This record gives sequence, structure tokens and C-alpha cells, in this order.
Amino acid sequence: MSNNSQFSFGAATGIGSLPGSDAREAAKTATGAFEDFPFLPELPARGPGADMIGRTIGLLVEVYARVEPSGWRIGDRPGRDTKRAWAWLGEDLDAFEEFTQGYEGPLKVQAVGPWTLAAGLELRNGEAVLSDPGACRDLAGSLAEGLRNHLAEVQRRVPGAQIVLQLDEPSLIGVLRGHVRSASGYRTYRAVDRQLVESTLREVVGVHENGPVVVHSCAPDVPFALLRRAGAAGVSFDFSLLTERDDDVIGEAVEAGTRLFAGVVPGTDTALSDPAGSVMGVRTLWRRLGLRPGLLAEAVTITPACGLAGASPEYARKALAHCVRAARSLADNPE
Repeated sequence: MSNNSQFSFGAATGIGSLPGSDAREAAKTATGAFEDFPFLPELPARGPGADMIGRTIGLLVEVYARVEPSGWRIGDRPGRDTKRAWAWLGEDLDAFEEFTQGYEGPLKVQAVGPWTLAAGLELRNGEAVLSDPGACRDLAGSLAEGLRNHLAEVQRRVPGAQIVLQLDEPSLIGVLRGHVRSASGYRTYRAVDRQLVESTLREVVGVHENGPVVVHSCAPDVPFALLRRAGAAGVSFDFSLLTERDDDVIGEAVEAGTRLFAGVVPGTDTALSDPAGSVMGVRTLWRRLGLRPGLLAEAVTITPACGLAGASPEYARKALAHCVRAARSLADNPE
């Protein structure tokens, strides 16, 4: 569903990962910081199965994987690593449910998108799934089915939620440009045809029939137009990586109703500027594009630049609170 008009996004939210390994503490932080747009936190510090790829492998239907020294590799049955991913996700959902009792409004859950998953998961021969078009197709189908189940489970636990699904695609540009390295590291996999990338994304985006899908990438050169055509209602990106070259596609995206999740708060410990300073670049972009200032709050959600797994717990809490204040500053003074 790429139409945002029936849906109200919150003004600020997190990306997904937080530091630490305590599910209740993380749920408390993610729901406490964003009263009108909480997110289901991810805690990669717990180890394999809580990492971005491992967590999503735990959602797959009839595809199992285990951890090898080189990374996640497809196996025949759910082994210890997959079971651990299931257990941690269950723990996270229990904690999240506890802190969202009676909540009504937008709520975000994250999973790795089909192309980053294909680049990050190995076939039995040690090469990435990306090397085999048939395996890519099967993986996307398994992911779509798994996401459908996951979204239904979150909806059951938080009945009043309007769920936003975020697909993390940091490897997307590498896949499109043929930059993903092979198992040996000496060569790269062939670039995947843009139309195939788009149609596969459209298939996975299409599983969320009752709400919008946002695609997140904190890599440079996010393909805004391709994501929009694939049905993404929003695009989440690191604002500091934009250049004026991106102006036209961003202007077109906003005019087509695409929500911008602008990552303006650094993801690792640093001194934070005042909230108005954090969104100055967003205002400048708006002026450059000639868009009306009143549209800002309707079109932009403020987030950290990327996940906060590498931050200290104290900085992570500060950064999330800072996003809320920066969003308020944008709404109060769009000029």
C-alpha cells in the first residue's frame, strides 16, 4: 500500500537496533521515547540470531540456516542458531507487548529486505544466495510468507496498532551495481537487473496489505525512484549522505506522497547540537526544492542516521529523545 493518505505516521521514531541485551529495558526505551511512533527494538549485542540477518532468518518459512565462520549458511533443519533467533524474537515481542498495552497508533517493526538477505546468506556451497536467481526467488517467497505471519503476530499482541513495516536494505546499491563480493573475496557477483530487483521488492512489500512499508538504507545513493515504484510508502536514509544530485528524485518522491524518514541524529556517541540545528539541513533542502514549509511535518519523520547498536546505552536514550525534540522544532518552525 503506497498510499499514505489514510495513515498518520509519527513525527519521530528509531531505526531498529539498540545497545545492550535486556529485552524489557529496550522495549521500555523504544516505547517511552516515542509515545506516538514506537518501534520493536533489536538487540544484536546478544550474538548470532539477534543480528540483523539472523533475526530475519528466524522469520523465514521452511528455510533454515546456521552460523559458519563465514556467516549464515542455509541448512536442512532448524539448528541451535535458528532456535535462538526464535527465542529472542519471542522475548522481544513479550516485552514489547507489555509496554504497549492499550496503545493505538502507528508502530514500526523491522526485517531485512530480500536483496540484503540474498547478499548476506550463503548457499550450501558457500556462495551467497545472490549468485543463484532461483534461490533468490525462493528466498523472497519464504520471506514474504514469514513476514505475513510476523505482522499478524504483532497485530494480535497490539490490536490497536497501525503497523508500519520497515525493510532494511543496506546492500541494495551493492546488488544493483555488482559490488557484492563473492565467497573468495576475489571477485564480485554480477549486478542484478533493476527490473528484477524492483519486482522482487514489490512482491515482498505487497505482503503488508493493511499498512505502509518503509525501506531503510544508510548507504549512499539510495534509489528513491525504484523504491517508490516498488510500492514503498516511505524511504529511510542517512540525511548526511544526500547530495544536491538527489534533489530531483527527492522532490518527486515528496510530491508523489512518499514519506521521508530523515536520519539526522548521529548513530554513535557524539555531542548533539541543539534540536533546531539537527533539522537545519532538512529546512534548507525544502527551500532548495521550493516545497511549501507547511508540508514538512506532513512529509518527514525524524530518526537517527542508522541503528544505535554501536552507541552507549546513555547516548542511545539521548539520541532518541533528541529526535523527538528535533521533530517538534521542525513542526513549530517550518520556515
